[in-house]
Amino acid sequence: MLFNKPIHELTFEDVVAFCERQLPENKQLDYKYMLPKNHEKFAKTIASFANALGGTIIVGVQDDKNDKPCPPYTGIAYHEKIRNSIEDIIQTYIDPVVFVDINICVNKTKDRMFIVINIPQSNLTPHLVGKLKRAYIRTGQSSRPETIVHPEKLPWLLDHRQKSERLRHILYDKAESHFENYLKTLTANVERQSVCTMSVVPMYPEEPLTDYKKLPKIVQTASAKASYGVMANPVYPLISVQDGVAIISNERGIYKMTEFNAYGLLMNKQIVSAEKPVNGHPSKTIRLETLGQNLTLFLLTARKFLEQLPSGGTFVFRFKLNNIRAVRALLGNTQATVLEDYLRMDRSLSLTDLQGGLKILLEDILHEVAWSLGMIVKEETITQLVHNCLKEIKE
Repeated sequence: MLFNKPIHELTFEDVVAFCERQLPENKQLDYKYMLPKNHEKFAKTIASFANALGGTIIVGVQDDKNDKPCPPYTGIAYHEKIRNSIEDIIQTYIDPVVFVDINICVNKTKDRMFIVINIPQSNLTPHLVGKLKRAYIRTGQSSRPETIVHPEKLPWLLDHRQKSERLRHILYDKAESHFENYLKTLTANVERQSVCTMSVVPMYPEEPLTDYKKLPKIVQTASAKASYGVMANPVYPLISVQDGVAIISNERGIYKMTEFNAYGLLMNKQIVSAEKPVNGHPSKTIRLETLGQNLTLFLLTARKFLEQLPSGGTFVFRFKLNNIRAVRALLGNTQATVLEDYLRMDRSLSLTDLQGGLKILLEDILHEVAWSLGMIVKEETITQLVHNCLKEIKE
């Protein structure tokens, strides 16, 4: 992650501080001194990021012979319609259109600015540029930062995405198996228990985003804590797995695993059902309050984890509950009998969603979960649940 805050919160001073770090241009970073007069060439840079790993363009920064920012960092003259100009270039020259985040970072005197453009890794590749409909990918090489993908090689670009999708499924399945293999070693009978699985993984993983040996230190700072629990409790030892680490715990019969993977996968699996008296009779129950607490800890941990990795693309979030048929779902005094055998929700999100829209994301997911479990509850009830979960977080 280039910046430690959402793109829409960046200031002129933030960009100056970033330039002072002297990061060179690479596969996911490009400097432009001015908005290029050759609009098709600028569109080529944007499309090449979208066709590859995604990336960020900073306009207003001159680079030196080593592709590093060259001081002074003063930006360019302020122009109030610059955002519209960039959007027009994208719509005119790129097909299909690439959706980007743009922040105009203006100085205190309102006469200079930087333009920060975040281009997510796209699931609509290939994005073609210009009248000749050429596809480009970002290479990060100073001599050829973008390279053309000839029409006859477009199937390669599509196949490249398919290989990434297969890798995503492999990462997911391997993490799933780690928890299942752990449960097989236990003497306790957990087969009838309901398990909640939450995961975040890059939509198109290609290569490790960090050295797996750095993961223990990353886990220490990424694991979210609250008065009601910890996502990856440091009381329990780290277990090394291929390309990652996992923490597995058993507290009062609640089995839980949180796994961090060098490719950017974060997964949490936890038994969430319990035998509780309902209307005077013992019943297997799931409390939405518990799901809300787990989800809050997970998404906060995902944000802290991904902020430490060099990935600005799109991620797949998955929420899954299995073995839930006939379970009693509870939220306060509201209860319902679950008719579904299992629940699964997939959605794409960005790091910006986790940074700037966490509350809305939590409310949206939990309302859909409650509905799927048979509970028709008011939106303000879910809003209050999210508020209660967030206020107990320990930063």
